[in-house]
Amino acid sequence: MAAMTTDTTGGAARDDVSRPGGPADSPFVRACRRRSVPHTPVWFMRQAGRSLPEYREIRANVAMLESCRRPELVTEITLQPVRRHNVDAAILFSDIVVPVAAAGVDLDIVPGTGPVVAEPVRTAADVQRIRPIGRDDVPYVDEAVRMLVKELGDTPLIGFAGAPFTLASYLVEGGPSRTHAKTKALMYGDPELWHALAGRLAEMTLAFLRVQIEAGVSAVQLFDSWAGALSEADYRRFVLPHSTAVLAGLADAGVPRIHFGVGTAELLGAMGEAGADVVGVDWRTPLNVATGRIGPDKAVQGNLDPCLLLAPWPVIEAEVRRILDEGRAAPGHVFNLGHGVLPETDPEVLTRVVALVHELSTRPAEGA
Repeated sequence: MAAMTTDTTGGAARDDVSRPGGPADSPFVRACRRRSVPHTPVWFMRQAGRSLPEYREIRANVAMLESCRRPELVTEITLQPVRRHNVDAAILFSDIVVPVAAAGVDLDIVPGTGPVVAEPVRTAADVQRIRPIGRDDVPYVDEAVRMLVKELGDTPLIGFAGAPFTLASYLVEGGPSRTHAKTKALMYGDPELWHALAGRLAEMTLAFLRVQIEAGVSAVQLFDSWAGALSEADYRRFVLPHSTAVLAGLADAGVPRIHFGVGTAELLGAMGEAGADVVGVDWRTPLNVATGRIGPDKAVQGNLDPCLLLAPWPVIEAEVRRILDEGRAAPGHVFNLGHGVLPETDPEVLTRVVALVHELSTRPAEGA
């Protein structure tokens, strides 16, 4: 049966048929599907954020979680980098803890710190308090996606969620952690409780992504930002089953699935097994090497070091050329950073990078 996706009007469209126009025929979605593209598509993680003066202005005096719950504000922030940079895809402005808060967890996103959980998860009773969610729990996300799909036209919108391990780490630690010591102690000391927590978070994440897909996003990305803290053996035992549950649960959704983590060089093969169509690669691993680890049936995304955007332009240009060259080893390549845009990045540099990627990677039209 042909996979189905959503077109710009919110209706279903066949995603196995190449047709002019529409997000499903965009360079971004085509690259994710390992199809021919007119140029290498490019977007940036955290492109809608603190590097843009217009973002800082519109977010002034609005708390992060509150801003994620205002559809009009989400729409405007999501559109800002598309207008400014001419990127090939937009990514929904939100935060990975939005569904966790919707599931009843008392948390806040503290400026300069990140998500802080009032009562960290320690027991089976704590896990039971994380309730299932559906569209009615995040109506603002559904509304924002529908608004954006209309505004974006042929430009695809990426939805996203945090992966079970990364979400669990915030819940167990009570906030960001450099060592993830409490998380690992729970994993090793009480595997049954760990799997109960990760399983519940996988169900929540799957439901959250389905809300976005049903509202019209053209692709989804699963962020496992902290998975690089684990060995491959621990990843396979404690994490892979739950990430697989999320990604495999979207196999019939008709949109590309991207899986990304930081510091995951030794985990790329296992991450490729989780069920994504595209594996994101941070800046530590050349894309041709990453492709060898992931396998020939996945596209790759990445992988310019975000810090390089602070370097002189000739350095940036040389690195962009290198990454495009290495990306040719993969059956599909979406140009991106190896992590998110740093707040101190000059927006004009991002615009120049997009133009350079497009210029260097433009292919002759088929039949020309």
